[in-house]
Amino acid sequence: MKRSTTKQGMSFYRKIRISLALMGILPFLLVIYLFIEQHISLSNTLILCAGLILFSILVGFILLRESADQISTLAEVTTLPESPQELKPIELSIDGELENIACNFNAMIEQLNQARHDVQEQSIQLLKYADDLARSYEQLKKEEQLRTHLSRYIGNELVEQIMACEHEVLLPNERKQLTIMFADIRSFTTLAEKMSPEKVVTMLNRYFSVMVEIIFSCNGMLDKFVGDQIMAVFGHLSDEKQGARDAVLAALKMQRAMKNLQQTLKEEGLPVFQIGIGINTGKAIIGSVGSKNRQDYTVIGDAVNTAARLEEQAGPGEIIIGEQTYNHLPDSIQVKNRLSLSVRNRTEPVICYTIHSPLEDSAYIQKTIAAQQHCSSHPSTISE
Repeated sequence: MKRSTTKQGMSFYRKIRISLALMGILPFLLVIYLFIEQHISLSNTLILCAGLILFSILVGFILLRESADQISTLAEVTTLPESPQELKPIELSIDGELENIACNFNAMIEQLNQARHDVQEQSIQLLKYADDLARSYEQLKKEEQLRTHLSRYIGNELVEQIMACEHEVLLPNERKQLTIMFADIRSFTTLAEKMSPEKVVTMLNRYFSVMVEIIFSCNGMLDKFVGDQIMAVFGHLSDEKQGARDAVLAALKMQRAMKNLQQTLKEEGLPVFQIGIGINTGKAIIGSVGSKNRQDYTVIGDAVNTAARLEEQAGPGEIIIGEQTYNHLPDSIQVKNRLSLSVRNRTEPVICYTIHSPLEDSAYIQKTIAAQQHCSSHPSTISE
């Protein structure tokens, strides 16, 4: 802190006392003393008193005038500008208490400058924080958009797993027990030949939107669209039993939703159709397959091929499941028509079952869906 440049002199309080003594006390005491001792006459006493008073006033005025000038100068230099950039300490040659005032003012100026400097640094830091916050918001916004885009293909659970992955390989390749579903529109080629391309696309988009939403709601992963066919995978994030039950629940909901979708398509002047669904549970490889530039997260294996064959055997409104899928279902899921199918490239026939058709009894399917959501681990009873 810069201290004001000062000289040693009387304080302002001492000057006032001296001025008061000169102007009032000492002259009268001196005149009274001389008058009492009869050294001077009354007329001389009055003249001497008047002279001493004038002299005292003049001396007191001179003493106080110097201090008054210093106060005026101090008041002028301590006036702060309206928008100060950098306040500077004052340098004055002043006495006594005024010196203390100047020193305190300089200390205040130094503190204000330091506070201003701190505020500027904090403002810069806040701007950096605001910039970082804006970038973080943009990053979160992009991640949310990415989640939305990915969820259209693979479901929210798998999206979160991918977003949380910190390794180069987003999803590991593994062999596990999975349940694969194929759903296909029956007689689609015949329908498409009688429709304009725009109506075909509109019909497929409406159908896919409903079916994919159901698959995701049942913890499934959309593997791919193959023309009018849907391939979905279950159990990739759960165990074998839960995956099989999720797949059958999704198939039941899909067949039930077809009844409402047919009514909507009919009202829009589009042809109605039905779907067949095949489901199979077995060991398969799930992982990223493709080239360096393009990869698909998909499943491969005999269980996938078998599911595709079962879907080919399913009639309109039917759900055909493999034996391993059937073994994981609760008693509330009724099956019929135990079949033994010969599948290409397999020596042993494939045992499968047809689930009670949801289109036959909507009350039953409502009960079945509710039962499967709270199902136990007891095996089903075959109803042939």
